[in-house]
Amino acid sequence: MTDHPVSRFPVPALADMPEDIRERILAVQEKSGFVPNVFLVLAHRPDEFRAFFAYHDALMERPGNLTKAEREMIVVATSTVNQCQYCVVAHGAILRIRAKNPLIADQVAVNFRKADITERQKAMLEFAMKVSQRAHEVGDADFAALEAHGFDREDIWDIAGISAFFGLSNRMANVTSMRPNDEFYSMAR
Repeated sequence: MTDHPVSRFPVPALADMPEDIRERILAVQEKSGFVPNVFLVLAHRPDEFRAFFAYHDALMERPGNLTKAEREMIVVATSTVNQCQYCVVAHGAILRIRAKNPLIADQVAVNFRKADITERQKAMLEFAMKVSQRAHEVGDADFAALEAHGFDREDIWDIAGISAFFGLSNRMANVTSMRPNDEFYSMAR
């Protein structure tokens, strides 16, 4: 375990957090056995914490045609190009768990085009990367390419929303110098 700070901003003590935030953090700790640093760092601003996790949950937990593993693939791939160590490491661990595959997160992070994933998933990630890096270039041809792989308009919204939301998350993680928890590195290996 490291003793490096988890943020360059103040991290409130659990006892000093609003009750709803403290309860959410304790529930996560009970489920995972530790508190992911993103919860501690974002607790610095309670209103933004609530808004962030409400949107996170709306995107990542909603029913739809994208699997939970595919949603995590989007996070890992786009967080890689955004150079967000926290999200690549943390969501890489979640991807390994959800895909039940100890290799997939590293493959997607290094080069999703060579990863052992389906052509459908590669098309999904190509689009997610475009949204992340060049959203102004998205056009009808991108929708047609995704639809050819069986994605519908709601799926396309989900891919775009996850990519865009984690662009915000990646940038805040980098600005705050959010440190990945040591526990994430060995999860599901």
